[in-house]
Amino acid sequence: MKFFVDTADISEIRELAAVGILDGVTTNPSLIAKTGRPIRDVIKEICQIVGGPVSAEVTATDFDGMVAEGERLARIAANVAVKVPSTWDGFRACRALRQLGHNVNVTLCFSANQALLAAKAGATFISPLIGRLDDLGLDGMEVIREIRTIYDNDKSFTTEILASSIRGPLHVKQAAIAGADIATVPPAVLKNLAKHPLTDKGLESFLSDWGKTGQTIL
Repeated sequence: MKFFVDTADISEIRELAAVGILDGVTTNPSLIAKTGRPIRDVIKEICQIVGGPVSAEVTATDFDGMVAEGERLARIAANVAVKVPSTWDGFRACRALRQLGHNVNVTLCFSANQALLAAKAGATFISPLIGRLDDLGLDGMEVIREIRTIYDNDKSFTTEILASSIRGPLHVKQAAIAGADIATVPPAVLKNLAKHPLTDKGLESFLSDWGKTGQTIL
């Protein structure tokens, strides 16, 4: 499974990219707003750091507006993926933007039916927001499993499942088991994947024993 980071924080992106585990970046209007900078400047800088897809979201809600904004965003860099919502106009815009040669991330997906429409429209990515479904007492991971089955049943679909609204390490593991192609993860959650109390305990023990020898490796 590939890892995208869900942030517009340049310093966080630089740090994670340097580790070599980052396959892409997702942003949204809320994340861009937190930077206090123009969206074009933020997306351009991210695209210079990360070679993989960088999702930049339209704010228009009508077909014509989405296509116009999508084309403008796509001109920022070759690796921009235009993000559109899972609405009827969003699926129409997805189709139009794909025909223009742009990658498209269909977001705000909460059902397998929406994911089916996105795939039919040629979406590059579908983003089911599993955390928001869980918040309502629903099973967000079940939607991932349903989408995986539907996509596997039709070999003509090339849309990748991008598990979104990830709330913790358990979500990441469950998404990987359920067959998601990608998880887009907040920086803190991505770093937490490396943590385990037994690792910390074992390291403390090893270092304690090594210290007693009085040796150095260098």
